[in-house]
Amino acid sequence: MSRSTTGKSRFAVQRSLGIEIPGLGKAGALERRPYGPGQHGNKRKKISDFAVRMKEKQKLRYHYGLRESQLVNYVKKAKKDKSRAWMDTLLITLERRLANVIFRLNWAPSMLAANQMVSHGHVLVNGKKINVAGLLIKKGDVLTLTERGFKSLNFMQAQATPRLPSIPACYTVEGKTAKVIDLPLPSDIPFEYEGQLVTEYYWKVK
Repeated sequence: MSRSTTGKSRFAVQRSLGIEIPGLGKAGALERRPYGPGQHGNKRKKISDFAVRMKEKQKLRYHYGLRESQLVNYVKKAKKDKSRAWMDTLLITLERRLANVIFRLNWAPSMLAANQMVSHGHVLVNGKKINVAGLLIKKGDVLTLTERGFKSLNFMQAQATPRLPSIPACYTVEGKTAKVIDLPLPSDIPFEYEGQLVTEYYWKVK
């Protein structure tokens, strides 16, 4: 399982991007220091167009806990789908990842914790134990956790202090069971981003 922050603290990552990234699980990164990390973080800097585009791409990478190579593979697959704009396909695919669904259901306090719950065998999809965080959920899928999953520190922490205020409308939750009633939408992304800048960043990827 990969770490999304490449050794940086979760607060430093969010401060460098100038926005709180829910998937990192640490709220309040910009409350006391709303500027970049480091000795010169509060000084104004001229940012290149490339750096602006890369920051938008990094928001997706850090939120979903992906390596760059993984994100590039998702981009390549999205570009092959001609049914809609490839950026929309990319976002829908990222939202469909099992680890993300566990996080969006507020069953895990961060994307890293959601990955751990999946890899440790705490997640059931249609009654079957799944340990692949990148599995893409489908409409009609039913999700729940094992008894160990519901008793885990990750689940209890997420329930005590939910990282997100609400669950997307594409899921219904009854007791300990969640059902996928529709595919997620690009608008379900829980932070601000500029899709056009991500499109421009990856324009050479085929």
